[in-house]
Amino acid sequence: MRYFDFTISPEDGAIHPADKLIADQPDVTRDALMHVNSLGDGTGVLLYRIYGHPESLTAVIDESNQVLAWDVLDVQDDVFHLYLHVPPGQPAGGLMALAQKYALIIDTPLKYTDQGGLRTTIVGTHEMLRKALEETPDGVRFAVEQAGQYSPDREDILSILTERQHEVFETAISEGYYEIPREATHEDIANALGCAPSTVDEHLRKAESRVLSALMR
Repeated sequence: MRYFDFTISPEDGAIHPADKLIADQPDVTRDALMHVNSLGDGTGVLLYRIYGHPESLTAVIDESNQVLAWDVLDVQDDVFHLYLHVPPGQPAGGLMALAQKYALIIDTPLKYTDQGGLRTTIVGTHEMLRKALEETPDGVRFAVEQAGQYSPDREDILSILTERQHEVFETAISEGYYEIPREATHEDIANALGCAPSTVDEHLRKAESRVLSALMR
């Protein structure tokens, strides 16, 4: 079996009308889909990790006909998890149908990009994946970023970072910040990213804390 790291980019930045509902709320940011499942009746289950405060979102969800049931879980500071049971919707329904048809494994979590795409890992044979891609629903773009032999123990440690933390961390590495001796400063990284050095400092400290904590578990 092989793994394929993808970025899935729906044309409107959402994989389901309920996902679009969340994306359109200015006070919250989708960080990751921790779980996604298609049920036998065509409905689906989504479990999000979201940055922001749930109060600004729950009233909108409660009034939406695109959500059958919902719950807010594990609220911590500015991060919470959101469970949704949703009716059939596209392109999520078509993508899940392809995964089932060709016996593909969707490895979670699926990380959101700043543009509303989803970084995900699909596991299967090359032939299974090729056939699935030939039947990709309209309005969805796929970009393969990496592929290789799959191991169940494989873990992308950087998947625990937010999109912005990931960007700053990767830029720091490419600029030589972690070389010995150090080849770049916060100012150099800030110039490369077009932001303030204090922003670089904040994101690097948070990224380093998350990565080191994960390594020590």
